[in-house]
Amino acid sequence: MAKTFDVVVLGAGPGGYVAAIRAAQLGKKVAIIEADKLGGVCLNRGCIPTKALLKSAHSVHEVADLKSLGINVDFKGLDSTVAVKRANDIADSMSKGIAFLMKKNKIEVITGKGVFKSAKVLEVTGSDGKKEEVTGTNIIIATGAQYRTFPGLEHDGKRLVGAWEALKIEKLPKTMGIIGAGAIGVEFAYFWNAFGVDVHIFEMQKNLLPIEDTDVSKEIERAYKKYGIKMTLGVEGISAKNNGKDVTFTVTEAGKKVEHTFEMGLIAVGMTGTIEGFGLEKAGVQTEKGFIKVNEMFETTSKGVYAIGDVAGPPLLAHAASHEGVLAAEHLAGLHPHKIDKMNIAGCTYCQPQVASVGYTERALKEKGIEYKVGKAPFMANGKAIASNEKEGFIKVLTGKHGELLGAHIVGVHATELIHEYVLFRTMEGIDEEIFATIHPHPTLGEFLGEAVMAAKGRALNL
Repeated sequence: MAKTFDVVVLGAGPGGYVAAIRAAQLGKKVAIIEADKLGGVCLNRGCIPTKALLKSAHSVHEVADLKSLGINVDFKGLDSTVAVKRANDIADSMSKGIAFLMKKNKIEVITGKGVFKSAKVLEVTGSDGKKEEVTGTNIIIATGAQYRTFPGLEHDGKRLVGAWEALKIEKLPKTMGIIGAGAIGVEFAYFWNAFGVDVHIFEMQKNLLPIEDTDVSKEIERAYKKYGIKMTLGVEGISAKNNGKDVTFTVTEAGKKVEHTFEMGLIAVGMTGTIEGFGLEKAGVQTEKGFIKVNEMFETTSKGVYAIGDVAGPPLLAHAASHEGVLAAEHLAGLHPHKIDKMNIAGCTYCQPQVASVGYTERALKEKGIEYKVGKAPFMANGKAIASNEKEGFIKVLTGKHGELLGAHIVGVHATELIHEYVLFRTMEGIDEEIFATIHPHPTLGEFLGEAVMAAKGRALNL
């Protein structure tokens, strides 16, 4: 006999488990279906373990700088096995934390793969092959994303890997080629380089982190050149081949084909929604360009069926997925939640220096013909940054004719922690005068959040 719930969530990543919790808070009887570990890709193979690796990488550079702080230490070597094991242990521990949250909120966890039999019924197959039916008055699809591939750029999980396999590599190769200079490619390049791997990044666009503001991209490129990371940008075409003992990248540069050989290659050319194998057609759920079609409340083309997170399309960010899960749960409960303005969702890259941004890039404003002013505050002029030996990077803001914040871009050691004020400022539709009236503590890196806005108005005090 089928189990019946008010809400069934398919997928227990940062979108799915948050949606389940919010639905339970609203008095719904909730179940969550997950074939793998609770926490999804983000917690187990993405956001959390990669940040643990990047902490190890950043510590390598910090140790190198200790002598300038008057601290003399002996650097005895690096152990990537310990760093990788630590990262995966952290992920395992946090997955157990999600299990606690499910129990606390009285959410039934059903282990197995769920496939739609109809818009209200899912058939779940466990690892032992046993099947059971689960019925939901409402169903939330949160199946995440998977690697995007192109002809000549296929992962084999051995020498041509994606991010998930890359996290498991304990014995690092001597050389690594990376195809794709988005967040995944740039973050792994930073870690591997710090641990002694000879890294070479290839990108078809003209800059690292091509979706970021051009000034930001150039700042990261300068840092990576200093680290000794090789970069070939603006390539016209590229393919990768596993030769058994090594890999070959065939790159078209200025009309000529050039071959590069590495021990391993990382293919990081984007993600697409995980939409196959779940019987979406039986639920009347339509897809478009690799993602599930949803409305502004994340309801699909099938009434009562919602889709959130990566499977519902860009931006493919964990924090976006969690917030979408809250909105979907509130909407199906009969509430009237706010709509999401995707321009107010910050993007973060955790290389060093870190990158964080929200709103428009300068490039986008020029293309749209929107009038704007630029304010820029380099950390090399910030007292706390100088004292902390964290002088790399800057804060850049783009303000409109009424003082509104059109865009903000931060490069620096703590960029991903500093961006929050600007996200809140945009969400509250503030103007520059309100930031001028906000007294920022001194000495802090954050005081330059105000200084950058003042610079856009021509009234900077410390620049």
